[in-house]
Amino acid sequence: MKRGSTLFLRAAVIFIGIPVLALCIFLLPQIANEAIEQAKKGAHLAYVVFGILIIMYVSAIPFYFALHQALRLLSYIDKNQAFSELSVRALKKIKNFAITISGLYVTALPLVYIIAEWDDAPGLILIGMVIIGASMVIAVFAAVLQRLLQEAINIKSENDLTI
Repeated sequence: MKRGSTLFLRAAVIFIGIPVLALCIFLLPQIANEAIEQAKKGAHLAYVVFGILIIMYVSAIPFYFALHQALRLLSYIDKNQAFSELSVRALKKIKNFAITISGLYVTALPLVYIIAEWDDAPGLILIGMVIIGASMVIAVFAAVLQRLLQEAINIKSENDLTI
């Protein structure tokens, strides 16, 4: 398959990663600086913000590993290795990374609740739930694709043996 056929998907994967990188480089440090200032003033809520920031930074790691696996999967498609064990393993890793991200944000949800109660902003909880839901949708989708791909590989190997 030509490399250009997956070029759009590669660009989409890269453009998905750019806002998260910008968030980690620019916005989260500003929030951390503000929390440090509040902690110096004796605000105990700043430690809740630190907990959320740590979880956000930690969740960026599996996010970028999942994006890397998506790029590898696209390269397997380019090399006509879409129906291979390599693709199945890449989908399994994407599924596991998505479950990890979802689990991290489930752990952060009580901290988000504390901030939402203090600031009277219930929309924060909704944002946390959307992140958890999106990660779980990606995990389920990757699991379904992994299973379908594995079955297709099994059928292909059976057909190769009968010929």
